[in-house]
Amino acid sequence: MKNKHQKNEPTDSLQSNSFELIFDDVLQSIRGFQESRIILTAIELDVFSHIKKEATAQQVSQEIDTDYRATEMLLNALTALKLLKKKGDIYSCSEVALRYLTEGGADDSRLSLMHSVHLWNNWSYLTECVRKGTSVTLQKTNDHDENWVQAFIAAMDKHAKTRATQVVKAVGAVGINKMLDIGGGSGTYSIAFASANPHLQADIFDLPKVIPIAQEHINEAGLEKQIKTRIGDMYRDDFGSGYDLVFISSICHMNSPQQNIELLEKSYHALNPKGKIVIQDFILNADKTSPQIAAIFSLNMLVATKAGASYSDIEYKEWLQKTGFSSITFTLLEGPTDLIVGIHP
Repeated sequence: MKNKHQKNEPTDSLQSNSFELIFDDVLQSIRGFQESRIILTAIELDVFSHIKKEATAQQVSQEIDTDYRATEMLLNALTALKLLKKKGDIYSCSEVALRYLTEGGADDSRLSLMHSVHLWNNWSYLTECVRKGTSVTLQKTNDHDENWVQAFIAAMDKHAKTRATQVVKAVGAVGINKMLDIGGGSGTYSIAFASANPHLQADIFDLPKVIPIAQEHINEAGLEKQIKTRIGDMYRDDFGSGYDLVFISSICHMNSPQQNIELLEKSYHALNPKGKIVIQDFILNADKTSPQIAAIFSLNMLVATKAGASYSDIEYKEWLQKTGFSSITFTLLEGPTDLIVGIHP
């Protein structure tokens, strides 16, 4: 007769194998920074633009002024990651790299991806940020150099362009005569709302270093008559009044709860009766462990801001009610961000 330990051996063996598979996934995640850093370095050095159709490691190293041996190692790793192809000593870009990572590519994303390069420095201090409870490398947007600001706004613009159509569809543009786009960045959402309603007038409210970028996008869209820009600081300046819609996208996660309450109070006073406030952001569920992207993004705010975070739908509802809004609704969108809408009674 088998004893108790013998009887459990197959089960224990299965459990052990299961744990090993799970830990393999954990190890893969732990080492994930290596692949990330390889690609970010290639973007920072603009490797793909210097290869385009084909080039040797020697040619690339000469063009980007790097060590030949190290450059060859980098190109080999990029080939292993399937962003490059290699035949003999000749490298060429994959279709994805040609489209997104080279100068003149159909969807050239190099500038927006430089924002991720800049984020690397913040994330490397995560341990210290957890100890301190705040960013230890904090810089306000207006204190960054022009390259940082352009990369940041380009990243926000790329994200917004994938979402603007469904946001306008969810909110509706009919009946909105005047819109305030707080921290409007490149103006993507104002452009989308104005394009959907030729009678809509929009004001983009943002910092001095951002407004010229927004104006370029407005001019490109040919919407100068519908969209105006206003230089201002959301924490210090008045928003004005007479708006039917106040739109706040990817702003609340930069703030503390008290800052968000103050932001919503100012928005409330800027709205006409029956006007609406629309907040788009990474919105967490009640226990704050999902969606995964929002939970991870909360740490992004820890390393980058004084007191920012991702917040739950419950918190947004409480703030909106506290500042006077009613008929609060939550709208799920495809992708990482969702909408909270409140009505000025």
